Amino acid sequence: MTLKPPERPRIGLVLGGGGARGLAHIGVFRVLEEAGLPVDIVTGTSVGALVGALYSSGISIDRIESMTEEIGWSDLTNISAPSVVTLFLSEKLLSTEKMEKYIADKIGNKRFDELKIPFGCVATDLRTGEKIIFYEGDVAPAVRASATIPGVFTPVEYRHRLLVDGGLVDNIPTDVARMLKADIIIAVNISADFTKNTPSNIMSVLSQSISIQGEFLSGEQLKLTDLVINPEVSDVGIHELWRSRECIDAGIVATRKIMPKLKRLIIDRTYQWTIDQKVTAGSRTIEK
Repeated sequence: MTLKPPERPRIGLVLGGGGARGLAHIGVFRVLEEAGLPVDIVTGTSVGALVGALYSSGISIDRIESMTEEIGWSDLTNISAPSVVTLFLSEKLLSTEKMEKYIADKIGNKRFDELKIPFGCVATDLRTGEKIIFYEGDVAPAVRASATIPGVFTPVEYRHRLLVDGGLVDNIPTDVARMLKADIIIAVNISADFTKNTPSNIMSVLSQSISIQGEFLSGEQLKLTDLVINPEVSDVGIHELWRSRECIDAGIVATRKIMPKLKRLIIDRTYQWTIDQKVTAGSRTIEK
């Protein structure tokens, strides 16, 4: 079967990592849907991978939003007050196995090629330091690996690799969106304001360390974007899932703010893209 080329440039949405701050991604999707702007490709790191996988599977934004009212860290990990004490007193790390089961329960045991929207996410190989890009195979273990904070949660064994949070190497995977053939790239940056977050426990210290690393790396990736959405969630702690409404609303406000610029960008790119397609088609005709 011969597939017709798309009649417009493909829009890629890149979702950054940042724990509870990533719930702002839900607000971004909601505004884009309300505006009738399609998302053709989704990529993400950590919580961006989680939200991105749910949306790419075809779950409605209303359902995803309602899920945030039900979810807690205990639904995704075996974290609890006793388990944190155990983490201090032993060499045993906590597990994110529940996260994999949670994702599989919500989207089914889907593979990447079974998703409704092309999706990719990244993790870090703890042995080699490599960035591992997932865009094929099973979705649930890939998302779990992308969101596994090192030093707190047990690394995910995947084939011959030992994988942890993708934020260590690529917190805003714009290059993955380009690899998946996005023509217009919109990134959602949910970086923390480190001056407002004073780490008070092992999890917050480690998560802030990853955030600092991610902030350092994100600068280069943001240069590859066409537009950046910056929800005001910088004071939200990585673990503060109870602030979901606040984060979602921040995503809504930030996306509405850039909407005129986004629409203009799409119009301009579509015009240029149409010209390029005609030139390409003409070249092929001449060659024949």
